Amino acid sequence: MGQTVFIPREVDANEPRVAASPETVKRLAGLGFEVIVEKGAGLGSRITDQDFAAAGAAIGKAADASKADVVLKVRRPTDAELKGYKSGAAVIAIMDPYGNDAALVAMAKAGVTAFSMEFMPRITRAQVMDVLSSQANLAGYQAVIDAAAEYDRALPMMMTAAGTVPAAKAFIMGVGVAGLQAIATARRLGAVVTATDVRPAVKEQVQSLGAKFLAVEDEEFKAAETAGGYAKEMSKEYQAKQAALTAEHIAKQDIVITTALIPGRPAPKLVSAAMVASMKPGSVIVDLAVERGGNVEGAVPGKVVTTENGVKIVGHLNVPGRVAASASLLYAKNLYAFLETMVDKATKQLSIKRDDELVKATMLTDGGKVVHPNFAKAAEAPPKGQHVEPAAIPATVIVAQASANPAAKKTPAKKPAAAKSPSSKSPSSKSKGTA
Repeated sequence: MGQTVFIPREVDANEPRVAASPETVKRLAGLGFEVIVEKGAGLGSRITDQDFAAAGAAIGKAADASKADVVLKVRRPTDAELKGYKSGAAVIAIMDPYGNDAALVAMAKAGVTAFSMEFMPRITRAQVMDVLSSQANLAGYQAVIDAAAEYDRALPMMMTAAGTVPAAKAFIMGVGVAGLQAIATARRLGAVVTATDVRPAVKEQVQSLGAKFLAVEDEEFKAAETAGGYAKEMSKEYQAKQAALTAEHIAKQDIVITTALIPGRPAPKLVSAAMVASMKPGSVIVDLAVERGGNVEGAVPGKVVTTENGVKIVGHLNVPGRVAASASLLYAKNLYAFLETMVDKATKQLSIKRDDELVKATMLTDGGKVVHPNFAKAAEAPPKGQHVEPAAIPATVIVAQASANPAAKKTPAKKPAAAKSPSSKSPSSKSKGTA
């Protein structure tokens, strides 16, 4: 008898994505699995129960999780869901483990072998499994669409007999996967685009997309990237110099999109209240890091805030979920590609190779214990229901509190004050994806 894969309907009302597609259901069946999809699981992503059934899945109910050997999810399972899983089941999802030690302990006590897809190493072999990239790519696209909707003017330059409509100026802060897609999308819509990042390697990528790169390019800048390709935390001196440069630039922009995140840390503050105040009425800022505390001072999770000077700060949650029909197809493929590596092709049984580099990088719990080295202290989790965020970053990564006055560039920068951070909303409540 084959093993069972269960695809639940996400219990979070704000999560429309689903962890399977008709294509991956067919492929899972081909690996030897019996696939059960909870009734209505795909409706938020425009996938009907009939679509899943036609691909070979059985349409079931939440209680069917109790017989599953593998559970594929979008978000980390809740305590209530864990009670319905059998001990030893493999659970694969976007786990958002940082700051959620109690949830890790709960998964360990439930006896499940939990894998965090956002920990997938960025190596050639795992490219097709890279959840952060697949979801951040769509988040970057949607950020521009959301900005255009709030901007209420044309983005491209239009020359007509009645006069010329100037092109909108868009500034992308943070050039990871989301940032690059935001640049490309804004350029396709006709905006004049500039972008900034502390990693020198992205300058060429920005320019290849037809945008202008903006940064203080000193010696510190040249070494500002980790071995894994993420941004390093910059010195206060660099932050002050970059602050003066970006403050002057932001005042001239129509659209600003911020995408900066550091794994396991609250989002760095990039845009101060003074910078927001320097922008023209009708300008738009989209904060893709709002679920981790936000890159923009004044951003509110789940809200579009209009400031006193008429600037809109967009803080939509779960931005990939705003294009769920596309996001689910990519995410389902990520999950399938990873699960396939753990299936013995001869016996068609789940066979987790615990010495495999992908397994070691992503496995959070196993055999009743928290096993990931990043969470060795998870057993000391706070009482149930008490959420503890990681320690705040002592200084911002790119922009310190600085005057929005263009003259700031001409005078010695003052030592930046610590920026206040808006309260963070736990994103697992989150996806992930912006990177």
